[in-house]
Amino acid sequence: MKYDIILAGVGGQGILSIAAAIGWAALDSKLFIKQSEVHGMSQRGGAVQSNLRISSEEIASDLISFGSADLILSVEPMESLRYLPFLSDKGWLVSNSKPFVNINNYPPLEDIYSEIKKIKNHILIDAEKTAKEIGNYRASNIVMLGAASPFIDITYASLEKGIKTIFARKGEEVVSLNLRALEAGRKFAEDTR
Repeated sequence: MKYDIILAGVGGQGILSIAAAIGWAALDSKLFIKQSEVHGMSQRGGAVQSNLRISSEEIASDLISFGSADLILSVEPMESLRYLPFLSDKGWLVSNSKPFVNINNYPPLEDIYSEIKKIKNHILIDAEKTAKEIGNYRASNIVMLGAASPFIDITYASLEKGIKTIFARKGEEVVSLNLRALEAGRKFAEDTR
């Protein structure tokens, strides 16, 4: 088993929390994992990207090559387009529909959505709306993880354990909220695909 994931977004959107949850889930599943991160500006709004490579065998490189990503999970729609050359023909693109407009010439959303919809395997979700419905818009990154979970080659139970592990220090209420966010995202993906 080998599974390559690109996580994309901008600073402050929780990319590193998603990576940590998947990483803990992979370890719980006795899998090997390599991760590479690129942080844009240290302030909120700079590009953030992470390569996650998961395998049942040892992994030599932490970088994903063009055309080989099994999943692009993007918490910002324009950022999802940046990484499309990495997506394999059978891969999935899971993107938040809510933009983080951090530049003056941000393209029209209809144009971005049009490009996303050209990808055969795609999910476009308003993660912030879903997170607000479950009680906290700040859990939108975990809603995104939930929406991508049917396409990640790790059990859902292991992803839940990953969520519990990374949020445990924040208390049971935060853990519970994030588990609900994970479940809401997964339900959206299962109902949509």
